[in-house]
Amino acid sequence: MYLSKLTEVTTFVLDVDGVMTDGRVLVTEEGNMLRSFNIKDGFAMQLAIKLGYNICIITGGNSSGVIKRLEGLGITDIYSKIHEKLPVFQEYLSAKNLKASEVAYMGDDIPDYNLIKEVGLKCCPSDASHDIKDICDFISFYPGGGGCVRELIEKVLRAQSKWDLGTIGIW
Repeated sequence: MYLSKLTEVTTFVLDVDGVMTDGRVLVTEEGNMLRSFNIKDGFAMQLAIKLGYNICIITGGNSSGVIKRLEGLGITDIYSKIHEKLPVFQEYLSAKNLKASEVAYMGDDIPDYNLIKEVGLKCCPSDASHDIKDICDFISFYPGGGGCVRELIEKVLRAQSKWDLGTIGIW
């Protein structure tokens, strides 16, 4: 059961496309690729950062708009255009002096497979590929881009008695 793992989490590592977005890309006439993010996910990530959690993004994408959005949320550990995620993750753990057992990773597809197998809490959105779902501890009720990141962060904060509605609203 994954519930006992929630209390060990200090760090959230997330993919972008298919996790923080619904995986669709709109392409403008100029060739710009546009994605849509969920505001509830953003709120939860900002709150987690303010409460002292680490948030790291490791994505194969390389959109300046996505990076601006993530930086606007206060995320500083952003690794884009990464095709082999596991080595970057291992470097991140070393640089931050973290253990893989204290990381919750949320990914949705084959590029996430090798990394997700290494973490303490393996997570995915409800519409993740079957190969990813098969190895996850926690499968969100929500699809990618639909609040799955918020659900994960909220579950961790509640399990650690840090989801205090009396103080959350004053952030």
